[in-house]
Amino acid sequence: MTADTVNTANEKNSTTVLVLGGTGKTGRRVVSRLRRRGNVEVRVGSRSGRPRFDWTEESTWDEVLDGVDAVYVVYAPDLGAPGADEVMGSFARRAVALGVRRLVLLSGRGEEGAARAERAVRTSGAEWTVVRCAWFVQAFSEDFLRDAVVDGTIALPAGEVPEPFVDADDIADVAVAALLDDGHAGRVYELTGPRALTFAEAAAELSEVTGREVRYAPVPEAEYGAMLVEHGLPEVEATFLAELFSTVLDGRNAHLTDGVREALGRPPRDFGEAVRDAAAQGAWDLATVTPGA
Repeated sequence: MTADTVNTANEKNSTTVLVLGGTGKTGRRVVSRLRRRGNVEVRVGSRSGRPRFDWTEESTWDEVLDGVDAVYVVYAPDLGAPGADEVMGSFARRAVALGVRRLVLLSGRGEEGAARAERAVRTSGAEWTVVRCAWFVQAFSEDFLRDAVVDGTIALPAGEVPEPFVDADDIADVAVAALLDDGHAGRVYELTGPRALTFAEAAAELSEVTGREVRYAPVPEAEYGAMLVEHGLPEVEATFLAELFSTVLDGRNAHLTDGVREALGRPPRDFGEAVRDAAAQGAWDLATVTPGA
């Protein structure tokens, strides 16, 4: 067998994976893991990418899907947003029509809108896997709560309801397994961490890790929405997020699940371990925040 023949065979056996939201919290982790696997061509789909991808412009979908075998699907702004299920259905059907074999959807735990989007993917004709999560540990270190930790007050419409925060690294490991390995098609993996903490308990652990006082301040839904508007968020988006947070933090997601072990054969990483690693990497010393999912 000649070298050219070997190269041709390798090209045919390689997998092309499109990662939507590839610069966000889970997406960039998925991209990194895929590139380490070898024999995988990784394509990042975003509005600033080449080719460009935009959920609101179907004309951008075909080029980024061309030649793709599997897609990690992260929808922005949120699967609970009005009309998200219709967009997801259109995208999933278009992906299958263009030859995509496998879709792995990052979904929201306890969200009715996300459940409708899941159904749209399941009925698309693709080999599908749903990775269903609620609050990430990294919300405190890489997202909108990072500045709150630095300032010392985490304000949310959550009351004293516990949340089993899941590590974004666990999410990425499950997603990559579903994208590349057999045995995950038709599965819904509901992911949580190994224990549930109230936001007050999470704040106490963050205080210990960061060496600064961090407290939790529960606020009503309407007040939280007004706070978001004061910070520059459009009123419609602020109202949606306040309602979403108030809904998913009503206790419906307080129970633990075994999704990480089901998918990977190992336990999930604990909140404390994840925030200690974040602190060691200077998460709360940075001036900027890494946005996205």
